[in-house]
Amino acid sequence: TKSPLNDAIAEFNDTVGRKNGVTVNVVSVTSSSAIDKALLASANGEPGAEELPDLFTAYPRVAEIVGEDKLISWNDYFSADELAVFRNEFISEGYFGDKLLMLPIAKSSEALFLNRTLFDRFCSDTGLSDDMLRTFDGFFETANIYYDWSGGQNFTQINDFYNYAYIGMKSCGGEFIRDGRLNLNDDAFEEIWYPLSKAAIYGGICLDDGYAASRWKTVEIISNIGSTADILYQPEMVFYPDNTTEGITSVSLPYPAFSEGKYCAVHRGGGLFAVKNEDERKNYGAYIFAKWLTEKENNLKFVAGAGYLPVTDEAFSALFADTGIAGKESYKNLYDMMSGMLSSYELYALPLYSGASDIRSRFEQNVKLVLKSAHNQYIERTEKGEDKEAVLNELAASSLEELKKLSSKDM
Repeated sequence: TKSPLNDAIAEFNDTVGRKNGVTVNVVSVTSSSAIDKALLASANGEPGAEELPDLFTAYPRVAEIVGEDKLISWNDYFSADELAVFRNEFISEGYFGDKLLMLPIAKSSEALFLNRTLFDRFCSDTGLSDDMLRTFDGFFETANIYYDWSGGQNFTQINDFYNYAYIGMKSCGGEFIRDGRLNLNDDAFEEIWYPLSKAAIYGGICLDDGYAASRWKTVEIISNIGSTADILYQPEMVFYPDNTTEGITSVSLPYPAFSEGKYCAVHRGGGLFAVKNEDERKNYGAYIFAKWLTEKENNLKFVAGAGYLPVTDEAFSALFADTGIAGKESYKNLYDMMSGMLSSYELYALPLYSGASDIRSRFEQNVKLVLKSAHNQYIERTEKGEDKEAVLNELAASSLEELKKLSSKDM
């Protein structure tokens, strides 16, 4: 998908960049997990790895991968007044001690994206409504009802089980990460695991790898929970197995609550890192680009085309004073929804600790592994006539123990 950041870079190169003799070249556009692996290979000098780029966007966890000593501290270039315009909750995530190694350029939260066209059809037959999607209990119940109604299709995909666990435990008064380790023995984890696992084992949740947007297009799912930036990939048409197509309307709904009255979500999104260069002109060129990209009008134009949040107080206020800035109706719907979320939700940044990238990746893999296995067992056993509820409860419990066992190295 064409990246809005590429458009911003092209505009910079043609204007301020040209005036100052600075050109930003895009050498790779890929996923955050692929960026982590590529940066690790480059930092370690692995055979065939590219050299570290002068600039890259990534999550805070990569500072450990690359090495803090190799990165520019943006507060050596931005003045105190220039940094004061950033939203505090966004810029604070980029500090490592007294060094600002990650400059926020765009932030996001998480939302529930829904194929309104097909969901309304489903609701018409079942009598359900959007109210079921306000909490995770209702969301998971809906997923299983849809699985039955559709003849065995997944209702949804949760892009980040790690985020689900982190926010869920916050909501329940627990801590998912304690002393840099997974805290799966906490009662709060059990409380959020059972509703999730039962829906996945039953069949309402997709457990395959890959992007939700691809499954939207072929109606393998009709919803997903993920970054607000997923709006960039929402299709306007779906394709059925018989090669027929249908235009659809999609909507953005608030991140489901774990209990009524307790509303939490993550704020997420990478930032801009710069690798120190012996040629100080390159370091200063990185500052010129970073300053331009985070100025109000430039930042607004970039983020509003990608479902992100602006990073300065002035741009943030401007967007939510007039969500029509976003242009397309689906984007306006997203920002109108986010306006309500931001006024009533508590947003948390993901914890930063040693080995966070690896632990997160393994947790995602392990959750899918144990739940896929449990789902297959559920299908096999219930087809043989075993009691569905009893099997579901047994497999939810055994999958939790299996997850703890697999994750014991990270606990």
